[in-house]
Amino acid sequence: MPAKSKAQQQAAGIALAAKRGDKKVGELKGASKSMYESMSEKELHELADTETRDKPKHKSEKS
Repeated sequence: MPAKSKAQQQAAGIALAAKRGDKKVGELKGASKSMYESMSEKELHELADTETRDKPKHKSEKS
């Protein structure tokens, strides 16, 4: 499942870093914290690996 926006891709990357132990879980906020708690490492990797070239900054924006 590809990310819908650059913000979603970035939040997934931060959550993935926490899952892998590269970032402290206590530093997570908002979407990245929610993603960390509810998604597997594989799911986070799929979102974080999305190409963001033609994605809006936020999901509500039109590209």
